[in-house]
Amino acid sequence: MTLDKFRPYVSRFLNPFVRGFDRVGMTPNGVSVIAFGMAVLAAAAFALGGREDPAWYAVAAALVFLNGWLDIVDGALAREQEVASAGGDLLDHVLDRYADIVVIAGLAAGLEDFLLGFLAVTGVVMTSYLGTQAQAVGLDRVYGGLVGRADRLAIIGIVGFLAYPISGAVVGDFTLVGLLLVFLAVVGHLTALQRFYYAWVALE
Repeated sequence: MTLDKFRPYVSRFLNPFVRGFDRVGMTPNGVSVIAFGMAVLAAAAFALGGREDPAWYAVAAALVFLNGWLDIVDGALAREQEVASAGGDLLDHVLDRYADIVVIAGLAAGLEDFLLGFLAVTGVVMTSYLGTQAQAVGLDRVYGGLVGRADRLAIIGIVGFLAYPISGAVVGDFTLVGLLLVFLAVVGHLTALQRFYYAWVALE
């Protein structure tokens, strides 16, 4: 189900953004930091959507999509400027993990359900960890499994837009955002186990 495999096909849509950032002197690391800033703002908007006004969910969804788009642009900009480096890759991955954490924290804070938030964030972090740990033990970096980061951002963004008009409970006591956290918790850990199994078998 992963959307990451489609990254090579969106390159032509990146060119105007890459040229624009390059023209104003923006570095890939700078774009990575801006992308993280969008995630922090999205987390705040998700919290406000749950506690104040559901209209904030739509704002959060737009910011999540912007975070995902900039996360693609920074790599393309690094290649355009011929400055791709291990340090830049490290920074990008660290900020991506913090972005995942703060967005899910914002979702959980809006619902005031921190146990569910904990289960969701550990599933997401373990998914990403297993993807890079495979590379650390000599395999290729693993992006596959039930849900990759691109899928996750798309699903969070779509649910954010839907949660604005559908802010009440939809299944039992669960709202749409609550179901999203359940989904992230369950599917996140299943994806992590998938990646572990793939790496384990490949190393035997």
